[in-house]
Amino acid sequence: MSALNDTDRHPNPIDLHVGARIRMRRKILGVSQERLADDLGLTFQQVQKYERGANRVSASKLYEIARSLQSSVSYFFEGLADPTDAEGLFDAGAEQFVHDFLMTPEGLELAGLFPKIHKAKVRRRILDLVRSMADEDVAADTAGDAD
Repeated sequence: MSALNDTDRHPNPIDLHVGARIRMRRKILGVSQERLADDLGLTFQQVQKYERGANRVSASKLYEIARSLQSSVSYFFEGLADPTDAEGLFDAGAEQFVHDFLMTPEGLELAGLFPKIHKAKVRRRILDLVRSMADEDVAADTAGDAD
């Protein structure tokens, strides 16, 4: 079953989220796509499609993935708004941003390491550093456009 919506041909944001969480958990454990695929009786290309959100993960396959990656099924839905909460409407743009971030090796590594920094002051200083670097990058891009 394809995760692409027939009307807009974009992956469903929930499928993107679940795929990103599969990738993140797999990387945290140091499991290759090939090893996960072997454990699930799939090709590594199918695991890639799950992680990109290009293909939807069935409930039974998600259960097998959770077993293989030593996590609960609910782990793959953490961070999504509660569907019974009318106030917690889903922000597809934010979800795409998180997915894109986690699909980069650096973003995935940062996501794994950042929570291990226990001092809030240090986390804030790192965030300030990244913000200033991003601001400089944007300013340089804008100055380059003016040429």
